Amino acid sequence: MEKAVNEGVHDQVRDGDGDGVRAGKAGGAEGVWSGSWVAERLGVELVGDDRLTGLLGLALRRNPKRAHLLVSNVLGKHVPQSPSVVYGHGFELGRRVRELLGADEARRAVVLGYAETATGLGHSVADGLGLAPYLHSTRRPVAGLDPAGGFEESHSHATSHLLLPEDPALLTGDGPLVLVDDEFSTGNTVLNTVRDLHERYPRRRYVVVALVDMRSAADAGRLAEFAGEIGARVDLVTAASGTVRLPEGVLEKGQELVARYESESAATGDRSTAAASWPVAQFPAPLGQRPQGARGTARSAPTGPHPDGNGTDSHVTRVDLHWPADLPDGGRHGFTPAHRQRLEDALPAMARRLADALPAGARRVLVLGFEELMYAPLRLARELEQSTDAEVRYSTTTRSPVLAVDDPGYAIRTRLRFPAHDNPADGPGERYAYNVAGAGFDAVIAVVDSAADTPPLHAPDGLLAQLAAHTPEVLLAVVPSYAPEAPHAPERPSMLPEPLRGPAFSSYAPEEVGWLLQDLSDVTLEAPTEEREEAIQSGGAHYAESLPVEYQPSEQYQELFHAALEDSAARIAQAVGVVTETVLAERSPRPVLVSLARAGTPIGILMRRWAQHRHGLDLPHYAVSIVRGRGIDANALRWLAGHHDPRDVVFVDGWTGKGAITRELAQALEEFEKSDGITGFDPEIAVLADPGSCVRTYGTREDFLIPSACLNSTVSGLISRTVLRADLVGPHDFHGAKFYRELAGTDVSVTFLDAVSARFPEVTDAACAQAKELLAADRSPTWEGWAAVERISEEYGIHDVNLVKPGVGETTRVMLRRVPWKVLARAGAGSDLDHVRLLAGQRGVPVEEVAELPYTCVGLIHPKYTRGATGADGRAVTV
Repeated sequence: MEKAVNEGVHDQVRDGDGDGVRAGKAGGAEGVWSGSWVAERLGVELVGDDRLTGLLGLALRRNPKRAHLLVSNVLGKHVPQSPSVVYGHGFELGRRVRELLGADEARRAVVLGYAETATGLGHSVADGLGLAPYLHSTRRPVAGLDPAGGFEESHSHATSHLLLPEDPALLTGDGPLVLVDDEFSTGNTVLNTVRDLHERYPRRRYVVVALVDMRSAADAGRLAEFAGEIGARVDLVTAASGTVRLPEGVLEKGQELVARYESESAATGDRSTAAASWPVAQFPAPLGQRPQGARGTARSAPTGPHPDGNGTDSHVTRVDLHWPADLPDGGRHGFTPAHRQRLEDALPAMARRLADALPAGARRVLVLGFEELMYAPLRLARELEQSTDAEVRYSTTTRSPVLAVDDPGYAIRTRLRFPAHDNPADGPGERYAYNVAGAGFDAVIAVVDSAADTPPLHAPDGLLAQLAAHTPEVLLAVVPSYAPEAPHAPERPSMLPEPLRGPAFSSYAPEEVGWLLQDLSDVTLEAPTEEREEAIQSGGAHYAESLPVEYQPSEQYQELFHAALEDSAARIAQAVGVVTETVLAERSPRPVLVSLARAGTPIGILMRRWAQHRHGLDLPHYAVSIVRGRGIDANALRWLAGHHDPRDVVFVDGWTGKGAITRELAQALEEFEKSDGITGFDPEIAVLADPGSCVRTYGTREDFLIPSACLNSTVSGLISRTVLRADLVGPHDFHGAKFYRELAGTDVSVTFLDAVSARFPEVTDAACAQAKELLAADRSPTWEGWAAVERISEEYGIHDVNLVKPGVGETTRVMLRRVPWKVLARAGAGSDLDHVRLLAGQRGVPVEEVAELPYTCVGLIHPKYTRGATGADGRAVTV
C-alpha cells in the first residue's frame, strides 16, 4: 500500500498524445515555428521535448516582470484550434491523473483550475479524471458570497484569484487536490495556492497538471522543498517539458520592442492590430468569393450598424440555446458530476440549434468563448464539429494584452480590441480577441454568459461590432450566469462533512468504508430494552430515537458464532460473488456501493473485496442511514450526488425480511427527486440473501444463518445502529451513530470479513456460473415473504406486520434488541437456529415449530407490550 504521505515532487512527464490529440504549428505558415520571430529578435530559446514547438509559440506583451509570452496552440485561448484537439489534450491529462491516483483516490479527488486561461482545461481534466467535482478560481466576486480561499499570481497582469464554491465542502475533504494550469513556469502560483488552501484544508496529496512544464531547475527544487515542509506528496503531470532560456537584458529589450510597435499602432489609431504598417483589407467578401491571401491581414475598425431600438444588433443573430435550468455555466462556483451529466445530455440539441442558425454554405466557423467562460463554448464547439461538415475552430476572448505582429513566425497575428462588457470588479478596461481578424471565418459564434450581455457588448466599438467587421455572420449565444443562493438563506443546506472513517470511527480500515454519519459517541442514547419497547409501541417514541443496550454475548454464544462462521463462510462467499457479479453486469461496470447501515455494511465491504479479487477494481463504498417510517438520509444522498454519478450508486443490504426497507427506500428516493430535483438513484437494493423475494439483485434466496446477524456492533465495525432524533440531528446534518470503542476486546468485525473473503478463490468458478444463470433467469420479485407475514400477523392475532420479523437475521435482531413473544421455526430446521434457540432459552421465549413456513424462522415481537404485562426483567409471557 502506498504511503499516505510521500514528501517531495514526483514528475510524471510523458508523451501526452491521446486519440486525435495532435496539433501542428498553429499560428504560423507550414514549416514555420510561430515563435521564431521572438526568438530571432530577443534570443529566447525553448529547450526540451521535441513537442514543445508544436505546442507553443512566442509573443511579446507589456508586463514589468516578463516580456515574452508562451502562446499555447492547443489551449483554445489565443490561437483558434480544433475543439477536439483542445478538449482532447485536457481529457488525456485527466486520464493520466486517474491512472496515477488509482480509481478510489480519483473518485475522492477535487479538480481546481486557474482563471482565466485554464478554466476550460481544468474542466476537461476533470472529465478525463472521471467523477471528480470541479472548481475554478475567478476574478469576478459575488456580493454576499465569502471566498473560501484566494491567492496571487505573481507574474500575471491581473493577480488576485478568488475561490467561491457554492458548497465549501468541495475543498474540505482529504482526497487529492488536482491543480490545473496551462503552463507550469515558476511554480509560484501553485505554491501560493497550496499554501493558502493547506492552512485551511490540509490534505496528504496534491497533483499539479499543466500542458507544459517550463520550470528551471531552481524552481523545481523550490516546489520539492515546499512539499517537504507541509508533509504532503506533490505529483506533476504534463504533456511536455522543457525550459525557456533568456539572454541577459531580455526584459528591457522586449519592453523596448513592445513600446516601439505599440507607438506605431497608436499613431494610426488602428484598433484591430498593433502594427501600423500592415495592409488593411476591405470588409470580407461574400461566401465563396474571398480573395486569396485575405487571411493574416489586418482589418480596420468596424463601421457597421448600431444596436436597434430593442437593444439588439441588426448584424447579429441571437440563438437561444435552451440551456438547462439551474445548470451552472461552468466551474466558477463548482461543477459536480451530476452537472456534467446534465450538460452531456443537453449538448446535442444545443449544437443543433447553432448549426441551424449558421448561414448556408458556411465552411469555416469560429466559436468564440468569453474570458473565464471557456468550457461551455468548448463543448458546444466540439459537438458542432462532430455533427456538421464545417471546419470548426475555438478560442476565447481574454484580458491579457499581447502585441500583435503579422508574421508567420509570430504567434499573435492580429488583435481585436474592445471594452470590457461584464462590469468587472477591477473597473473598465480593454479586452482582446486574437487571431480572429483575417482568419477567413464564414461565421463567428460568440458565446457569453448573461452577466456579460450588456450594452458595451453591443456598442459600436464593442466585441460584436468588431467581429462583424471581419466575418459575414455573427451569432450570439448567451448562457445564463449561474448565481449561487445567498449563503444565509434558511433553505440552503450547510456544508456537509467528509465521510467518517476508521480507525477514528469504526474498527474497519479507512479504505473499506466511509460512513456518511455524524459521531454521537459522547451522547447517552441507550435505554433498557423494555423501556424502549413500551415507548415504541405506545407511540411515545420512534425506534430510531434511542439505542438498545448493546448485547454482551456469553462465551457459549461466541462459540456458536465462530462455529457458524466456519460452517457458512464458503456459502456466504459464493453468495457475495453472485450478487457482485450481477451488479457489475447489470447495474454499472464501476458501481459506487452504498450500504444501508448497519447490517448492509459488512456485505458492502465483502462485495468491494470481491470486485478487487475478481476484477482488480477499487470500488468506493459508503454506509448511510435509512429509518423505517422516516426514509433515507437526504443529506447523505446530496453528498453522494455531489461526488458521484447517482446512476452508479448501488444500495446494499444484508438480507430482506418482508421487504419493508425495500419499499421505504423506493418511496424516499421518489420524495427526494421531487424535493431536490436530483435524479438517477436506483431504488433497487442488492442483497446477500433475499428469502422474502423482494428484489432482483441477490446472492441467494435461501434463508440461512449469516453469522454477521448473530451479533450487533461487534460484527459491524463497533458501530451502533443509526439514530435520528430532532435534538441531535438537524435538517442539514447526517443521521447519527455511536462508535463503541470500549468493546474492542470482543470485536470480530474483521474476523468475519477475513474468514469469508479467504474462501473467494475456491468459490469463484461456482459463483460466476451461478451469476450467469441468474442473469438469464426471471428474477422478478414475488413478494411472497410479505404475504406470509400478513398471514402470520392475522393468524396469531398480532394485527401489525411491523411486529412480525421473518428470517434468521430479523429473528436474531428481535432477540437482541426487542421484547420477543415467541419464535416460529420451520420444522426440521437445524444448526442455522442454534444461536436463536440459545437466545430464546436465555430470555424464556418459546420456540414453536411450524410445518409450512416460507422462512427458516420468524420472530414475533410481543404485541401491546407494557412492562406490567411481562415483568420488569423483560421476560416474555404467554398470552
